[in-house]
Amino acid sequence: MKISRIKVENFRSIKKVDIQVSDFNIFVGQNNCGKTNLFEAIEFFFNGYKGDTKEIKYQRDNNLEASVYMEFSDVQNGLKNMKNEKNRATLAAKIENIEVVGLKRSTSELKKRSLFINGESIPPGTGFDTALNDFLPKFEYITTKQYYDAVAKYSKTTPMGVMLTNVLVSIIESNQKYLDFQKKFFELFEADDSEIKAVFDNIGGSVKMYLEKQFPDTTKVRFEVTPPIFEDLLKSFSTAVDDGIETSAEEKGDGMQRALMLSIIQTYADYRKKNDDQGKSFLFFIDEAELHLHPMAQRKLKDVLYNLSEKMDQVFINTHSSVFITETFEKQCLFKVEKTNGETGIHIVEENDKPYIVYELLGGSPADLLLPNNFLIVEGKSEFELISRVINRFYKEKPKIHIIQAHGDIDQTERTINAIEKAYLPLENNIYADKLVILLDAPSDQTKGGVEEFKKQRKKLVQNNQIFTLAFRDIEQCYPNQEDIVYGNWKKTQAEVDEMSGKKKVQLAKYVGNNITQEQFEKDLKVCFDALNKCWELAFQ
Repeated sequence: MKISRIKVENFRSIKKVDIQVSDFNIFVGQNNCGKTNLFEAIEFFFNGYKGDTKEIKYQRDNNLEASVYMEFSDVQNGLKNMKNEKNRATLAAKIENIEVVGLKRSTSELKKRSLFINGESIPPGTGFDTALNDFLPKFEYITTKQYYDAVAKYSKTTPMGVMLTNVLVSIIESNQKYLDFQKKFFELFEADDSEIKAVFDNIGGSVKMYLEKQFPDTTKVRFEVTPPIFEDLLKSFSTAVDDGIETSAEEKGDGMQRALMLSIIQTYADYRKKNDDQGKSFLFFIDEAELHLHPMAQRKLKDVLYNLSEKMDQVFINTHSSVFITETFEKQCLFKVEKTNGETGIHIVEENDKPYIVYELLGGSPADLLLPNNFLIVEGKSEFELISRVINRFYKEKPKIHIIQAHGDIDQTERTINAIEKAYLPLENNIYADKLVILLDAPSDQTKGGVEEFKKQRKKLVQNNQIFTLAFRDIEQCYPNQEDIVYGNWKKTQAEVDEMSGKKKVQLAKYVGNNITQEQFEKDLKVCFDALNKCWELAFQ
């Protein structure tokens, strides 16, 4: 059983996020953009929240209701793997023959979750939420802090302890000597002809006789010995590593601890693959899995986690590592997490957009990129959003180019050549110098001198027709003259552009890029099209 959909509302920096997820999911974004908030929202769904709920509500607005809704697929398999028959019966009465169910926890009803079937709310009934804990996959949220403690000591609550115990328990429960022990235990303490049981029953009868003198309603007192749970036998379990000096794993360096974590996960993965009867599935939510790991180890960790997701388990990773996103696996989803005006947004990343994600992860310097066919340098985010969408829609067969936006701050209104020059410098003296293309806005009176000086110093760019200039100061004035119920008209006047915020310009660019026709682009935005054609013409083939 796995998660198929996650919908979070009013949780920390997340106002509303609704995503479809797959077996192997990677979330990437800048620091403080809300990646961890999403994982903590999932933790809220599984474990609830014991503090002041105002602390987890969007903008700490106590009037809002924070909620997490999740849909689970392969429900009947989840029912089959439940260990408690009573819990299974409780749930089967509600979800028998259903393969997808929705469950929701909110701050207005912290102690129990709601059930949804085909989008309709179903009264869960008594004991439903308790039964859910036996029904749902095992949720393991591995934070960056947990890594340091979890590898050293066994605990039923630490991720490494849970995984290692699951392997050991499964093995021991199939061991004949352990099965003989269980049989012997039953004969000693539970069988009808057990002498020990008879003694306990006699003691219970005596205690009952005295107890009913004070509480007449007492009808029975029974003493019994609970069969030992193998997991409890591992409470003193700890991990020591000898790498020249044998010490607790907790005393080793961060790199060794991460490597040990990787080895335990590999062992767990190997065991799961070799055993057909795999039991309940796991949900691994891992914060910054790449910390302290060499890129080769990061790649190995990704392979191991992906192997887990190929069958029953499901993996969710927050990362800043380009290693985790460069290779695309089947049933892998890559999400970009961004924060705008304090609000976290999450959207899926298409294959053609991955180079831009890598570009950001590597620090946003062209020098860090590895050999695209060519570069197109544009002034701002609006040009980037528009042209990248047009390429994805109409020109996927063309040589791959990387678009560099010179202005990182979308709210910066003063356009100068300085940002273009900064983006150009790392490429000026390498193999792209005679190939890259620059697309400029028409310069204002204030920036005209700087543009002319730039061209004067790089005469070869001008002679080779590598610089293109729009007819207007802003690309919004170059859009097709098309009426629109959302934006009034795509084409804006200078006065209208001056009234627009950076955010509105970017929203309009995305909208136009998603809706413009190829004919409109090549006719109305001819300078952009000509710049692209030159970029493709000069590109490495």
